[in-house]
Formats: sequence, C-alpha cells, structure tokens
Amino acid sequence: MRIISGSAKGLRLKSPYGRTIRPTSDRAKEALFSIIGNRIQKANVLDLFAGTGALGIEALSRGANHVTFVDNSPESLSIVKRNLQLLQPSYPENHTSGIHLQSELPLFCYPSTRIVKSDLRKGSFFKKHQRKNAPNCYHVILLDPPYSKGLSLQTLIHLDQSNILCVDGIVVAEDTPTADLPDSFDTLVVMDKRRYGDTGFWFYKKRANASAANPSQISNHLLISKD
Repeated sequence: MRIISGSAKGLRLKSPYGRTIRPTSDRAKEALFSIIGNRIQKANVLDLFAGTGALGIEALSRGANHVTFVDNSPESLSIVKRNLQLLQPSYPENHTSGIHLQSELPLFCYPSTRIVKSDLRKGSFFKKHQRKNAPNCYHVILLDPPYSKGLSLQTLIHLDQSNILCVDGIVVAEDTPTADLPDSFDTLVVMDKRRYGDTGFWFYKKRANASAANPSQISNHLLISKD
C-alpha cells in the first residue's frame, strides 16, 4: 500500500496483519483522486472509517490543508498515527508545524491533522459537530466503511442531516458496485457514479437550495478525541 502522487509519492504505508482492515486498492484510489482532481488542493478533508488512513494521507500528499481521520478501532487509530509519522520527511522544512499527540512525544507534520475515535454508526460525531454550531466544514468527505454492511447508507443519512459539508463540497461514498445507495437525500444528490473492479464510488454534492456550513477554521494541532 503506497502513496500514489504528491509530496509523499511512493511512500509505503503500514497496514495491519490479516484482513481486519480492507484498504482501497491502488488502482481504485488513483482513479478516485484523478476524478477529485484540484478539489484536494488546500481543502479540508474528512476521512470516515479511516482504517490505515491511506485515503486521508493521499489527500495530504496532494496538498490538502487539513485532514480529520475518524474510526472506532484502536488498531486503526494506532496505524493512522504510525503512518502520519512516516510523512515527516515528506514536507518542506519551512512548512512544518508542531503537532502534539496526547501522552506521546511531540511530532512534526504538515498540514494540520486530527484523529477522532468515534462509532460512526451512532451518528454522535455529526451531532456533536452540529450541537456545537462548529464554524468549520469539510470540502471533501471520504466515506470508506466495510463493504456490504449498510454502513455507507447509514452514514450518508447522518451526513445529510448535518451541516458538516461545505456548500461547494463533495461526499465520496465507497462500497461494492451493487450497493443500493439513493441518488438523492434531503440535502445531498448524486453527481456521478463510477465502478473499478469490485469497488464502486458515489459522488454526492449539496442540493442548490441546501443550507451550508460556514468556511472552516480548523486547529493546527493533532488531537485524539472520543465521543
């Protein structure tokens, strides 16, 4: 598993033993980021069901301003942290900023990142964001849950009811190509669908009349938080 393009191109990421985490294939990942294109530049990205963090780290390598990684598995969160440490030599010295991992030695990494432990099935991550009337929003939301468990639809419903997506942002849901995901919700509507082998991508945007979150201002510190 490697970074395909950007400042960390060719970097090999750590992955777990066995098949407890299913990373997106390099072929599907390359196709996905080719479609997203310049949206990643200076974007705030949300990596849901982050697993190894490969999608969010690919976004960082391609110039994202910030990535929030969300998962409920301690193993996944540990791997995300380890993979973020691999990025340290990939960023120019004048672009590094101090980042502190709780109870660990300081790290240096750029741009800002945040790790959140949350069970996305319960929707508390989205409710907390809305309840706090958070001023931040995300330009790109990457949704890559375990396939064929109904988690893509469940999470899309939570996203549809939240204010977490920027007005011009997109949500990319990944699942098996045969997954029955709606073309529209109350605030989200499909703009494109793609299939790459056993991987399907659904690209959602806000409806024209949907309310939008405010532009984001996210902290430059890496935090580990729980619901």
